Amino acid sequence: MENSLDTPGREEVDDTVSQQDRVVSEEEWLKKWQLRNIGFHNEEGHLLLKKYLDIFLGGRNGLKIFFPLCGKAVEMKWLADMGHHIVGVEISEIALKEFFTEQNLSYSEETVPEIPGAKLMKNTSGNISLYCCSLYDLTSSVAGKFDAIWDRGSLVAINPCDRERYANLMISLMNKSCCYLLVTVSYDPSKHAGPPFYVSDSEVKKLFGQCCDIKLLEKIDGLMERHKAWGLDYLWEVMYTIVLK
Repeated sequence: MENSLDTPGREEVDDTVSQQDRVVSEEEWLKKWQLRNIGFHNEEGHLLLKKYLDIFLGGRNGLKIFFPLCGKAVEMKWLADMGHHIVGVEISEIALKEFFTEQNLSYSEETVPEIPGAKLMKNTSGNISLYCCSLYDLTSSVAGKFDAIWDRGSLVAINPCDRERYANLMISLMNKSCCYLLVTVSYDPSKHAGPPFYVSDSEVKKLFGQCCDIKLLEKIDGLMERHKAWGLDYLWEVMYTIVLK
């Protein structure tokens, strides 16, 4: 892995004890949307995606871009307006309906034959397709493979026990030229149970390093008032590029 996560005065924290057994159920995630407990939603779009957009797109047009655990991310509309095709997956129907409503997009709903109980919501122009189902049901046989993946708030949201399964799924969804931008969070996990979960530099390497080249692009101070309320005194957002070897 190129570069490192070393921060002066901060040791990489061992999260194996404090968070590995934490499990958040689908019902808890659905309740977060029902109760508007969605501090993870960024209404302005992520500044690191904007900063590294040229790396993400690589000069390519008409990309098929995947948003795992997409919520109602505003970046989906932003990238669709550039001419890219967006595919997202989210278990909360509330989140997906709010996305279309807030972005003033009309949409249709259809069933997904390969995934019992799933819905597919598409905007009228057809360049935004959002699946309402479990992330793990959206395999390449359903959605195909992707030219780019934007993962902000997804890997850090899934249960730590599912990370290997998650990483294998992401790798299986990457085409040969896929650029996977991953944002993790670094903080003292003894002070917050998660989510978002602390994902260390070494964990990223363990999950993706065997078949992918990983590069640390930047880390920025992401500490907000809500994080301080959790008892945190620092929180870094860390961005990586991941590409197949």
